[in-house]
Formats: sequence, structure tokens, C-alpha cells
Amino acid sequence: MFITFDGGDGCGKSTQQKRLGDWFQSQGYEVVLCRDPGSTALGNEIRQILLHGHELRIENKTEMLLFMAARAQMVEEIIRPALEMGKMVISDRFLLSNLVYQGYAGGISLEILEKVGQIAVDGIMPDLAMILDIPYEVAIERIGNRNVPDRMEQKGEEFHRRVRNGFLQHAAIHPNRYVVIDAVPPPQEVETAIQNVIRERFGICGL
Repeated sequence: MFITFDGGDGCGKSTQQKRLGDWFQSQGYEVVLCRDPGSTALGNEIRQILLHGHELRIENKTEMLLFMAARAQMVEEIIRPALEMGKMVISDRFLLSNLVYQGYAGGISLEILEKVGQIAVDGIMPDLAMILDIPYEVAIERIGNRNVPDRMEQKGEEFHRRVRNGFLQHAAIHPNRYVVIDAVPPPQEVETAIQNVIRERFGICGL
């Protein structure tokens, strides 16, 4: 099974990914955690450019293609083999992030993004995609606690408000594909909400 977490910066994806992985392991499942971009040697190099290449000028379409390249590598090197071996895969971000950050917020056509995305994922899509939602004011408070915000976090208030609206708008258009989780409460409460969604969708055993 393939599960993804998406949402704006500061929403707690990494925390909930780890908590969910621990929960599945406690149920006896073999779990693979990955992050998009990243998780492969190539993906980590691209991640460094995308998130920490502050001195580089990266155009929006170039940014999108770099994300897609890292994702394509992760799908073939990490996700597809793990799924074929019957493992549980949980990813911190996936294709939806491109649709929102470079599409809804960045202005690239969703049709173009989806066409390129189909090439990158090559038929691998999440069985469950969860969007962790927080208001901009909460996000900026959480991000402000970090030493050096990355390139995406530094794009400004208007951009990040478009990001949040993009996630919510896309989820509303595709309610069977995405589940929106309120990520404002403490991590334990968010974790419980996520587990409840999984119980409702799949049950605990026989996933």
C-alpha cells in the first residue's frame, strides 16, 4: 500500500509520516519511508538544489521539471520495488505538491503538470493521499522556529496562501482521492485523526 502526506510548509508532514510508520510497524507491517524530493542519491542532490540553492535562479518550469526528475528516480528506485515486495510505503509529498506549488500557486497549467507527472510516476499513485491543513498564520509561526527557511518557505505570504487554497481546492474537486486533515491540534490528536481515516478506509488488518 502506498500512502502520501501533502500540505503547506510547516504542516507537520515529517512528524506524522514517522508516527504513521511506527504505528504500521506495530501492526506487523514492513514500512518504507521516503521523501519527495529525495530518498535516492540523485533525488538528494536535486533536493539540495531546489531547497537550498539560494544563489541560483530557478525558473518555475525548471523547478517543476527538477521535482519531476527526482520523483521519477524515487518511483523506480524506491517505491515500485517496495510495493512489489508487499511493503507499506509512506511518502512525505508526492505529485500533488507539484500541482499545487507550481500549478495553483505558480501559474503552470495543471494539464501540463499532469501530463509530465504521468511520465514521472509511470502508473504509481497513492492508495490514500492525506493533506495536512493549517492556516498561513500557524505555518509561519512554525517555520519561524527554524534556523534557515528553505527556498520554498521563503516565497512569501501571497504564494503560501495560494498554496493552501490550491490544496483545499484540489481536494474539493477530487474528494475520493484526497482526505484533508486538520493539522492545527497537537501531534497526538492529528495522529489519531489519521489513524481513524485509515481504519475507516481499510481497517487495521488485511490492508
